[in-house]
Amino acid sequence: MPDKILEFLKKKKEYVSGEEISHHLKISRQALWKHIQEFRDAGYSIVAMPHLGYRFISSPDRLLPDELTHSLGTKLIGRKIYYFDHLSSTMDMAMHLGNKNAAEGTLVIAESQTKGRGRLGRSWISPKYKGIYLSLILKPEILPANASIITLMTAVSICDGIKQISGIEPQIKWPNDILIHNKKLGGILTELKAELDATGFVIVGIGLNVNNDSDELVEEAISLKVANSQENINRIELLQEILRKIEENYLILQKNQSPAILEKWRNYNVTLGRRIKIICHKEQLEGEAVDIDRDGGLLVRRDSGIVEKFMAGDVVHLR
Repeated sequence: MPDKILEFLKKKKEYVSGEEISHHLKISRQALWKHIQEFRDAGYSIVAMPHLGYRFISSPDRLLPDELTHSLGTKLIGRKIYYFDHLSSTMDMAMHLGNKNAAEGTLVIAESQTKGRGRLGRSWISPKYKGIYLSLILKPEILPANASIITLMTAVSICDGIKQISGIEPQIKWPNDILIHNKKLGGILTELKAELDATGFVIVGIGLNVNNDSDELVEEAISLKVANSQENINRIELLQEILRKIEENYLILQKNQSPAILEKWRNYNVTLGRRIKIICHKEQLEGEAVDIDRDGGLLVRRDSGIVEKFMAGDVVHLR
């Protein structure tokens, strides 16, 4: 019922009487008033005037499930959302839900995390109400060895969404970094539950700096707000667009059309064609990043001419 009240108020441009809302939604005036108070407590701006009724003014800057699903339009991604004002890690919660057979497309969102993490156990700083921190449960029909393509698909989707909402075109640094002006905007963490020859489910974690001020960022990081000349980005609109793009690109992937995803990735990437240093399993080597193969592995040509494939590792751009 609360979502129906919000939807009704949002559609009205003027004041609407409590009697009209109650009659339309078949709810008592007392229950309506209670819900209005709950909306206000959650940060919604709703004006109440005697003899006129209620008027919706604005939504809070919160990634609330009702706000996200309103006009989202996806059929799979984000149909079930677990929202937390505060959480240790969305990845841990999503893994817990996945082990309990949560539906594909289930989304875990937190406004802040105390133990947010990236690749190789690194921490991810998650200031409250500033960024997007989420984990998504997917159940692709792929072999565990090919799961890296999910990371590439997610990176493409994030870039597509950011470009659509802000007009800014990010770049992708292999394997999982989203960049703007060669500074880190966000990252992707992919974990999976699998057997030797079958993937049970994949957890895709996303962390993005959205409305962080410059003094809240380390030197090598950037936020969309900073890149957008200090103008705040609507986090709801941004996340909705990213979720739509994830669904669109995931369906492409499910139709065995990974070449289409890889081509999109190549268009956004800033790694291919450059001389790099790659650090993998405490070993380092240098060479030219020449391409990615169909499962997302990075192909590196060493100075000897030998081309090696890497499925993981830290990449440093040398030139």
